[in-house]
Amino acid sequence: MSMAMKGRRVTANALFGLALFALAGCASTTPIGKLLAEPGRYDGREVRVQGTVTRAAGVLGIGAYEMEDGTGSIVVVAQGQGVPAQGARTRVRGTFQSVFSFMGRTIAAILQSDQ
Repeated sequence: MSMAMKGRRVTANALFGLALFALAGCASTTPIGKLLAEPGRYDGREVRVQGTVTRAAGVLGIGAYEMEDGTGSIVVVAQGQGVPAQGARTRVRGTFQSVFSFMGRTIAAILQSDQ
């Protein structure tokens, strides 16, 4: 095998490795319905969700918004950052907090760490 072919192979392998690394950094999201169905499994753990903002309110860098993804909806509490507008599509990373469960319905929130 010539040096040029070895160089191309190394470059191709390096690019493939970088692509895999980049995809690993884009961690997958968890459906909101799954979080609400298994609150004990996720309570206190970092989660990622994405969906559409259905309601939002904020003042002086503190706010909250409700996000819906087709499987359920959840409140996201944002501190030190703005809240997205109603209708915006967004992705959130934060700590899942189960507030309480009653008659099969879970009330929970995500304390946002970043988007």
